[in-house]
Amino acid sequence: MEGSIIYFDNAATSWPKPEEVYKAAENYLRNGGANPGRSGHTRSIDADRLVYEARERAATILGAGEPEEIVFTFNATDSLNMAIKGVLEPGDHVIYTSFEHNSVLRPLTSLRRNGTITATMIACDASGNIDIQDIEKAILPNTRLIVCTHASNVIGTVLPVKEISKLARNYGILFLLDAAQTAGSIPINLQEIKPHLAAFTGHKGLLGPPGVGLLYVRKGVSIKPWREGGTGSRSEEEQQPEMMPDYLEAGTMNTPGIAGLNEGLKFIEKTGISTITEREFRLAYKLRAGLRDIGRVKLFEPVREHQSVAVVSFIVEGFDSGELGYVLEQAYGILCRTGLHCAPWAHRTIGSFPQGTVRFSLGYFNREEEVEHALKALREIVCRF
Repeated sequence: MEGSIIYFDNAATSWPKPEEVYKAAENYLRNGGANPGRSGHTRSIDADRLVYEARERAATILGAGEPEEIVFTFNATDSLNMAIKGVLEPGDHVIYTSFEHNSVLRPLTSLRRNGTITATMIACDASGNIDIQDIEKAILPNTRLIVCTHASNVIGTVLPVKEISKLARNYGILFLLDAAQTAGSIPINLQEIKPHLAAFTGHKGLLGPPGVGLLYVRKGVSIKPWREGGTGSRSEEEQQPEMMPDYLEAGTMNTPGIAGLNEGLKFIEKTGISTITEREFRLAYKLRAGLRDIGRVKLFEPVREHQSVAVVSFIVEGFDSGELGYVLEQAYGILCRTGLHCAPWAHRTIGSFPQGTVRFSLGYFNREEEVEHALKALREIVCRF
């Protein structure tokens, strides 16, 4: 592995992408370039067809009821802000978990501090398990929204989102699913989970470029627009057109990003989500097993490994996590992420705050020999220092 780069940061952004993703984005910029749905010329019409094709493909892969329930955004953070600020009103109460990302924590904190809402955090245990009864006990007459991550971006645990969604429906409460870490890595069927809203990003497991995300809005869910402006439809009207998805897609889209995302989705269709899931699980299993055998390594992991994604966090006792990440890159060519991973309460929950952890997040294009190289590197580091 000498001289090569090992990329273990797929939970932040997946890399590499399928070759077709690069080609599609470049082809649009070089040979397309028009705004979708804004003009009657052929390039604009072709761009509009491309966007619809990607929307339809995403709806099929994610299990949406119809393509119009899929809204293109800029990333999962954008999607979560659109959902949270689009449904909440003054006086509402929100329930969320201690494993949420700052993309949820910060919008809720902002709304809470300005007096718009109240909120209750439900604590997970150190393995990411959560008691559904704790959520039910926290429900108030003014509870409007429950937010839950599908899988932890710190230790990989998949949370019981189907059960949480059912609880929310039983009480007439909206359920928002944050699927940034799971889409493209494990099977997702929105018709089975039944969230009212779900946030996705295109640049992680869906294998698209940065700058494009998706928001699922179930038909009939009322949400205020995050932005308003040009849509190319109903241009004679001064207010935002109410038809979906135009209602939430004002302004020029990231069409090169959508072109690339469409190819990432095609790759997932061709490869098969079960094949991707099995490969990533096998790599993560091998990595966790190897880490358990290395002295001074403390592994933070789910209780049920088969209910997790390929996100592996650990510390080496006596070693600063940031310094360890630097050594791994400089001496061994391993690119990973260290610190708090934009999820400070998750680290408080597992006991790694404020230092954080070293996180290896694996993707479909990683190989077993890369995992073996990483384990060998860590054995050497532990013995040397």
